[in-house]
Amino acid sequence: MKIGVIGGAGVRTVIFINGLLKRYRQLNIDEVVLFDIDKEKLDIIGSLCRYVVRRAGESLNVRTADEATDAISGMDYIVTTLRVGGDHSRVIDEEVALKNGVIGQETTGVGGFSMAVRTIPVLLEYCELIAKHAPNAWIFNFTNPSGLVTQALHAAGYHRVIGICDAPSSMKYRMAHYLNVREEDMYVGFFGLNHLSWIESIRVHGREIMPELLADDKFLSSIQELEIFDKDIIRLTGLLPNEYLYYYYHRERALANMTGSGLTRGQTIEKVNRIMFDQLKSLDIEAEPEEALQTFLYGMQMRENSYMTIESGSAARPMIEKGRLEVPEGMGYAGVMLDCIEGLQSKNGRTLVLSVLNQGAIPFLKEDDVVEVTCHVDSRGISPVRPADVPPMCEMYIRLIKRYERLTVEALQEGSEHKALEALALHPLVNSFSLAKKLLDDYAEAYGERLIRPRS
Repeated sequence: MKIGVIGGAGVRTVIFINGLLKRYRQLNIDEVVLFDIDKEKLDIIGSLCRYVVRRAGESLNVRTADEATDAISGMDYIVTTLRVGGDHSRVIDEEVALKNGVIGQETTGVGGFSMAVRTIPVLLEYCELIAKHAPNAWIFNFTNPSGLVTQALHAAGYHRVIGICDAPSSMKYRMAHYLNVREEDMYVGFFGLNHLSWIESIRVHGREIMPELLADDKFLSSIQELEIFDKDIIRLTGLLPNEYLYYYYHRERALANMTGSGLTRGQTIEKVNRIMFDQLKSLDIEAEPEEALQTFLYGMQMRENSYMTIESGSAARPMIEKGRLEVPEGMGYAGVMLDCIEGLQSKNGRTLVLSVLNQGAIPFLKEDDVVEVTCHVDSRGISPVRPADVPPMCEMYIRLIKRYERLTVEALQEGSEHKALEALALHPLVNSFSLAKKLLDDYAEAYGERLIRPRS
């Protein structure tokens, strides 16, 4: 079996390949083909990926492609991981938002809107190629904002698409480590939308432990995703929040930290990536592969250790010196995808969190709404697990953000800026028609064209 990666020059590709090495034989995968429009970066990432394979003494074939069709034709699985406009587009998205006094995070609010409407038309072009050259392939969408993008692809008629996010799996990993249990012995029940989800149940060996965890101050202060929240809001809802709910629960705090830092997350990522790739370009990767790999890993460590620090006002996590860094073994996006592939190939299956069609899991949403929920995945397909209860506060958030997502997709389909205005005005992180209008005008000025263009 073969995997094609569209957007293969992304920095996470090296970690994806390393995670695959422990499981590619079991999953019957023999080749990975990487494609990206940035040929220079693709050559660097491709060389690092092949070195990671050689370093592990494995035989997985990893190659780069000059044309998208080469990474699509005959593939069994296709990963889409795009950043249309490059790193600097994220800087623009955040700066325009902050200038207008709103949060510009790239997966939600106006930043997520800007990224989505630039990205979806490009992804749809790739999906046309996939429908032609690999109609039976499963598409794993890693492209943010994952839930909204996945909704758009389904709305366009592409139904073998699964949205992947590493936030739920990373949180489960850290909770299992804290509790000193194996992940496979712990069930975690998520429900909601991508970056707007909650945990309603945690069972270890079948025993429900949520009430104990909610009462445990040490637990709530020790899990990276939870430590940024006031404990009162967690106990008020009786649910553990996805870390991105920080932007909703503590909006004024996040905005003040972002405004006062003098540096946005996008600027941080742009700088780290620029320095890292400049250093890699100066190296002969074939002659100095370990030096190149350590340079890459140090840059990735800088990214990961500063994650959510600007928004939360917390200190960056400690750094490990260059030369002693190991390649992560695939926790995150790659791990979720590989778990899903393993589930699809097995009779007993796997339980994991995915963005998929609702199919009645959240009763007040439409069947074809994309939701992020715990799913059972096996050779018969993907079955979302219905939550036991959706509290009224969660229901209101879900209804509102799903309406925003639907309107955004319709705005693109119809070339309707009116629907784009309605979508942004409804979003809790904008919540104003006049502000939504000004934001769209400011993005048009920043990008030199309207984000939503009339259909010809």
